[in-house]
Amino acid sequence: MWAAYGGGKVLLGSLLAKLNPDGSLDMRYHHLNQTGEFMTGECHSVREILPDGRYRLREKWRWTCGDGSSGESVIEELALNES
Repeated sequence: MWAAYGGGKVLLGSLLAKLNPDGSLDMRYHHLNQTGEFMTGECHSVREILPDGRYRLREKWRWTCGDGSSGESVIEELALNES
């Protein structure tokens, strides 16, 4: 999986991920922010399929630059209104 992202304080970034045999995602990302700093990090995401078919990712991430801080995030797919 590959993605480009930007917005807020991020000018441009990219993410590269591989699917592990257990269905989790192993990701690396990097971006350039508005202050001219390159930022790099890594993330491990576990995918859940919700009862209505949407996806939820439970993520553990860590900056591989700067202070090396880490954290956890939950990302959930939004349902589209089909009307």
